[in-house]
Amino acid sequence: MAKLYEYFKQLTDEGGSDLHFAAGLEPRLRTHGDLKAMQGRPALDGDQLDALLREIAAPEQWQVFEDSGDLDFAIGVPGVARFRANYFRQERGSAAVFRIIPEKIPALEDLGAPEAVANLADLQRGLVLVTGPTGSGKSTTLAAIIDRINRNLTKHIVTIEDPVEFVHTGRQSIISHREVGEHTDSFREGLKAAIRQDADVILVGELRDLETISLAITAAEMGSLVFGTLHTNSAPKTVDRLIDVFPSDEQAQVRLSLSESLAAVVAQLLLPTADGKGRVAVHEILLRAKGLGNIIREGNTPMIASVIQGGRGLGMQAMDDALLECVKNGRITAEDALRKATDRAKFETQLR
Repeated sequence: MAKLYEYFKQLTDEGGSDLHFAAGLEPRLRTHGDLKAMQGRPALDGDQLDALLREIAAPEQWQVFEDSGDLDFAIGVPGVARFRANYFRQERGSAAVFRIIPEKIPALEDLGAPEAVANLADLQRGLVLVTGPTGSGKSTTLAAIIDRINRNLTKHIVTIEDPVEFVHTGRQSIISHREVGEHTDSFREGLKAAIRQDADVILVGELRDLETISLAITAAEMGSLVFGTLHTNSAPKTVDRLIDVFPSDEQAQVRLSLSESLAAVVAQLLLPTADGKGRVAVHEILLRAKGLGNIIREGNTPMIASVIQGGRGLGMQAMDDALLECVKNGRITAEDALRKATDRAKFETQLR
């Protein structure tokens, strides 16, 4: 058994989410958002850490790391969990971060997702974006939505990821997992192929560049239900980000395409619970509604906030409203909510 598995076991036993290594420093784990030193685990020098990391990497993966100084892959440890691994070189030598991917895919109900998020699984077509900073639970939310589709609908689902994280077993649906670098050359190539593969549902791990974004919009226009992620923190900023990646002379056409294909934006944050024993996801939700298409076509994204407020009966909600509700329910502290609020001055007044 690889020595690293002992660290993985300790991570899961202590309820952690991430495991950090850096040459010359003691290993650390992240629990409920905070980093702390692992008990009973001394610092590792460069040679010790390299030996630890090399043991679980395939020879060709280690060669990629040696050549480039970076490596991403996923590894499953039976009876423990699946982990997303990132190796990198830094000033003192090697370093690595492992993120736990639960073997059991959580249900949307267990995640506390609003009904409007769960209902995204019932969409027939369109572009759905789940956004937020790194570590905000985007992949987990998307996995739960895909799992809901898989359990209830007969679809062909294609996931394009780097690396593959949650592994779904086909139930009502057929699921094809494709890993960038192993099964397809890039997100772009994977998306092009998915359009030809009669995919009803396409999950794109990350919309990284102009061509990938363009293909995702095209696939949604052609009738697929496309899920993707971005590192934006609100619905208006997400729309702006999608459009701004294109040259100025193409943006009018992109606005037109996006106005017809965008089905939903879910901006997600993960905050510590008030008792410090866990974390809770908080969502801003924008759904397709009357007037949204015109706003996108006209480039008037500040008006998206008005669409959200006017669509509360449909399940839409602004991030600040969701944060305030969590404070009122005692799920998170006012201090944590205030740090994440979009309009802090107004939010502080509402808290009072």
